[in-house]
Amino acid sequence: MLYWWSKFVLLGPLMRLFCRPEVRGAENVPATAGAILASNHLAVADSFFLPLMLPRRVTFLAKREYFTEPGIRGWFKKQFFTGVGQVPVDRSGGSAARAAMDTAVRLLNEGKLLGIYPEGTRSPDGRLYKGKTGVARMALEAGVPVIPVAMVGTDRVNPIGSKMWRPRKVRIVIGEPLDFSRYEGMAGDRFIERSMTDEIMYSLMELSGQTYVDLYAASVKEKAAAGAPPPAPSQQGRARPDANVPDSRAS
Repeated sequence: MLYWWSKFVLLGPLMRLFCRPEVRGAENVPATAGAILASNHLAVADSFFLPLMLPRRVTFLAKREYFTEPGIRGWFKKQFFTGVGQVPVDRSGGSAARAAMDTAVRLLNEGKLLGIYPEGTRSPDGRLYKGKTGVARMALEAGVPVIPVAMVGTDRVNPIGSKMWRPRKVRIVIGEPLDFSRYEGMAGDRFIERSMTDEIMYSLMELSGQTYVDLYAASVKEKAAAGAPPPAPSQQGRARPDANVPDSRAS
């Protein structure tokens, strides 16, 4: 109930009024079955506009700390994140990755739509960065399709470091589902999971029009924070993911 209240009564009207969001390809999202929505990640606003524009509830995994802060502020934050469809996961300790994976697979097996950002963090400069293979492992373990989603314009609504959103046009482009059933039973094969992830990132690159960078965004951010210079111009962008990208729609 809180989710729908946030979507249609609190946040939704304001977001629609000021950002005029539009979606293309919504018919590619299944009406009932579990699926992964794999999206590029330009801004915090991504996690608000995508659920707003789809008729089904979209669930995202969020840090447990968002739900456990004490006091009245913590209560409001818990209600807010619950209201926008986020589920807490423990990301501390050596078993954190497995716990997050188990939570994701459980939600998918329950028929939920799970929102995932394969880059693992927001893009530091608007380009598309190398995807992490967790999205492939989730798809294989749960036996669900991966639907690529391109967010366009959210970085202008919610630039990095901004405290207030700005009225800018937002577009969401949803691609055709990627069927990886040919890899059934191969979860844990690092080559397969890497190939799948590169296929997902290639689809995102085509949908979004972003330049692809064959580096992890988190590593680029860490180096920038340490004062390292940005990659040389010749290393900044590549036309497509490095790995051979198979066509998942081939028979």
